[in-house]
Amino acid sequence: MIDSDYNKLETRLNSFLDENKSIDDIREEFFSNATSKKYAKGDSRGWKISEIRPELQKTDFRKFITKISYRPLDKRSICYTRLLVDWTRENIQKEMLRDNISITVGRQGQATGKALWNLLFIQNTISDLNLFYRGGGIVCPLYLYPENTNQKLTEETPKRTPNLNIEIVNEIAENLDLKFTCEKETIENTFAPIDILDYIYAVLHSGNYREKYKEFLKIDFPRVPYPKDKNKFWQLVQLGREIRQIHLLESPIVEDYITTYPKDGDNTITTKVGKKDWELFDEEKRLGRIWINEEQYFDNIPLVAWEFYIGGYQPAQKWLKDRKERILEFDDILHYQKIIVALTETDRLMKEIDKIELV
Repeated sequence: MIDSDYNKLETRLNSFLDENKSIDDIREEFFSNATSKKYAKGDSRGWKISEIRPELQKTDFRKFITKISYRPLDKRSICYTRLLVDWTRENIQKEMLRDNISITVGRQGQATGKALWNLLFIQNTISDLNLFYRGGGIVCPLYLYPENTNQKLTEETPKRTPNLNIEIVNEIAENLDLKFTCEKETIENTFAPIDILDYIYAVLHSGNYREKYKEFLKIDFPRVPYPKDKNKFWQLVQLGREIRQIHLLESPIVEDYITTYPKDGDNTITTKVGKKDWELFDEEKRLGRIWINEEQYFDNIPLVAWEFYIGGYQPAQKWLKDRKERILEFDDILHYQKIIVALTETDRLMKEIDKIELV
């Protein structure tokens, strides 16, 4: 179960596990629209309500609730347990239940319009299989953690290890005349796994790179050139770091709102949130507004943010579409404005990356 609101998810789970409700009650409440002719409502080949529900009733489901990167710039809450989630991909996702960061990349080509390849996003949580428009991407955690064992350890517990090919790392270190460290340090002339990740994130946000390799990116995973110039490497690391922090909404920049939400109302999204509800009111500055109902709107949205693609989605539009008929809370209104800043800043930083010769 996934929900954009933790409290609503908890309420749904409590209702699902309510011992006063029969299996038929549950089927009608949660799976009334199920159309399978082979299985009872809510059941599948490997998932039966009659088997799963009693097992989950024995647990404290709250300990399984965690954040998930559901879509680009859209984190939600999920009850992450094999009792409720099919295709848990625990061998990878378990790494993201710890202090970690990962890049998800796709090789499905481009799904929408004339946009260049953009099947790339960063996360510090587990991620949904359908993070991208065209389905599953490959999740690449930066670190791997040792397996838990019941054996008593006489020495210090093993630390996390970089999920990197050490031969490639050594080649980069030699090319740049730098020393590699497993964790980020302040020692001069060293670089760490997070620097490599930021370098990769910058390169893959290069418009020039995406244009040059656009045909290849339709059929295979992106390939990143090894850095050979120390100055360019650190410039790209810095730009990649800025985009990473912006996409995780960790940068203070995202709170410097460039949009407004000027009208009071019930904050319910009743429009379809599309071209019909988008209004470009300043052609010179390329600014517009998006109406969420007949009276309320977000104002001063840059057209570049409105049309920006990540993962085959246009997040400024997708985020609102997914919340149709829902009431936006105060935090939701702020979050959407952060998304607009993040998309606008990503476009600006991509232009900065293209000033650095990569390809």
